[in-house]
Amino acid sequence: MKVQDETKPYDTINVTPMLDLAYVLLVIFIVMTTASVQGLKVDLPKPSNKPAKAEHKETRIVQILADGGLLLNGAALSLDALETQLTQIHGREPDMTLVIKGDPQAQYEMVVQIIDLAARLSITNVGLVTARIGT
Repeated sequence: MKVQDETKPYDTINVTPMLDLAYVLLVIFIVMTTASVQGLKVDLPKPSNKPAKAEHKETRIVQILADGGLLLNGAALSLDALETQLTQIHGREPDMTLVIKGDPQAQYEMVVQIIDLAARLSITNVGLVTARIGT
């Protein structure tokens, strides 16, 4: 009798046992991660019973016109009168906001004078109005 030595090579790999193992590991991983997250203790901040104070602060706008004239919130003033007005306002409201809006045709020296005036009066909240390019 003849013993067959021929062994057939495998054409495919049986992946069923490997998939079974992957699914079991996936289930174990899901169960363990959900079990470890359940006991979190978080200390949340408590709201206060005090009502929030609504502070309305008026922004002061200094406009510099093309001819060098000055407007404070629409009212025409000289540089000395503007200094007096800003001194009085800053005395009442130490954290006032001052916005400087210069006309494109105005002399830049006037803008610098207003910035220097704000610095002399210790006004720290100073902003400059600018326009977008192309508008």
